Amino acid sequence: MRFKAAAITATALCLGFAAVAIAQETPQAKREQLMKQVGGAMATLGGIAKGEKPYDEAAVRTALTAVSTNLKAFPDQFPAGSEVDSAAAPAIWQNTEDFRSKALALAEKADTALASFPADQAGVGAAMQSLGSSCGDCHQTYRLKR
Repeated sequence: MRFKAAAITATALCLGFAAVAIAQETPQAKREQLMKQVGGAMATLGGIAKGEKPYDEAAVRTALTAVSTNLKAFPDQFPAGSEVDSAAAPAIWQNTEDFRSKALALAEKADTALASFPADQAGVGAAMQSLGSSCGDCHQTYRLKR
């Protein structure tokens, strides 16, 4: 059963990355897709942390890896001129280094969670608290309210 769940999760993640590579051309679309994948990963972790889903080691590993991978790539999706048609706040282009450091800090927290891998629901909950605080730090400053 775990193998099946891991295979399904890995396939879904790969398809998500393939969709980004093939279908998304603009920086706005690329960063939106990266954030959707991070949101999906956080939803998986949140479901486990809240007990809505059973603890699944493969799903936790896949979710934490997606957060890490996507947040490492995320700051590079904001070239000059991509400010339009976006939920990105102008502050990103005004304070690029702070924005980059906040995104990479979240990736680092995901890497830390992977290194001290959560072994149960409580561990996933603790990882979620750590990750969630960094999400909020960035969203408050660098995401427009819609």
